[in-house]
Amino acid sequence: MGIKHCCCILYFTLALVTLVQAVHPGQEIELPPPTRRSMQACEAVNIMDKCWRCKADWADNRQAMADCAQGFAKGTTGGKGGDVYVVTSEADDDPANPKEGTLRFGVTQGRPLWITFEKDMVISLTQELVVASDKTIDGRGAKVEIINGGLTLMDVKNIIISNINVHDVVELPGGMIKSGDGPATMRQKSDGDCITVSGGKQVWIDHCSFSKAFDGLVDVTLGSSHVTVSNCKFTQHSKVMLLGADDGHHQDKNMVVTVAFNLFTDNCDQRMPRCRFGFFQVVNNNYDRWGTYAIGGSSAPTILSQGNRFLAPDDAAKKNVCVRADAPESESMTWNWRTEKDVLENGAVFVPSGSDPSLTGEQQAGMIQAEPGENAPKLTASAGVLACSPGSPC
Repeated sequence: MGIKHCCCILYFTLALVTLVQAVHPGQEIELPPPTRRSMQACEAVNIMDKCWRCKADWADNRQAMADCAQGFAKGTTGGKGGDVYVVTSEADDDPANPKEGTLRFGVTQGRPLWITFEKDMVISLTQELVVASDKTIDGRGAKVEIINGGLTLMDVKNIIISNINVHDVVELPGGMIKSGDGPATMRQKSDGDCITVSGGKQVWIDHCSFSKAFDGLVDVTLGSSHVTVSNCKFTQHSKVMLLGADDGHHQDKNMVVTVAFNLFTDNCDQRMPRCRFGFFQVVNNNYDRWGTYAIGGSSAPTILSQGNRFLAPDDAAKKNVCVRADAPESESMTWNWRTEKDVLENGAVFVPSGSDPSLTGEQQAGMIQAEPGENAPKLTASAGVLACSPGSPC
């Protein structure tokens, strides 16, 4: 072989190596095609979402979400600092003696736990799911549905429920049900709510989807307080959210609840929310029509409606946002129901009453700064469960 020929081969080889080296860095790691979400900037727009959703490492630092609660549940940490418990089984065949690996086993432990899910699951509860204190139920990264039975938070504190779809909940007969570290106890028939908070404190319900229950989607009653319901999607239900169950339950006078950044749509009829006695901030929610009314109440609650978007139904008889119940007009029009920065569309009417209240220190500390109602569709665009993938912003 001649020198000239060798030089040509050497030149060709060097050129090929250079070309391979030029493209090699992009070929070493096989990545899936970019998703539409990954090609866009982070979509978090409200104060709670901005706290964690833009972080690509959220799955490696799940418990950081415990620092993101706002409103009257601010400071709720759930299972932060506790072990991570992974749900590996959809089974719920023994509510009195749940097996390790099931959701019921995790929520009834008497210690702080951060509960996650190994995979997508549809958990059909055979009895109400009674949740013990200091728990986070974190459905991010999996598609988690809970059906047939609902969640009960009774006389507990410090609970976070995130990214769970609860739907098609029915009344269940009751029986021997485990509710804590001790043995199972006899419980009566369930109410048929997606989530019942009864005597609960420091509860944050965020980015959940709720629809089609026997009774209510979310009920907060019997002395419960310091609750925030945020970034949730409510659909296909009549009596949506009850905050205070009865005009005789005077312990609800100390109730403080935040309803923020939620979407009410697709045939929600009424109680978004219905309030009794306490103090309620209803802020930057998106009401995409209603059946009977949007916000209601009795027993002199204070309701501050701020920065909401109210799109009324087409029925001319149903344009009123509010319904005041169980009192003569001379009394109910003294209740402090105030509207600020709200947007009223398609003929919606909000009739305020009372006067601007002087807030206590506790009330002032729990208030979320309202954005104009025109921003409510954007602030609630991601309401409901999120499709989160580890390694990417959620």
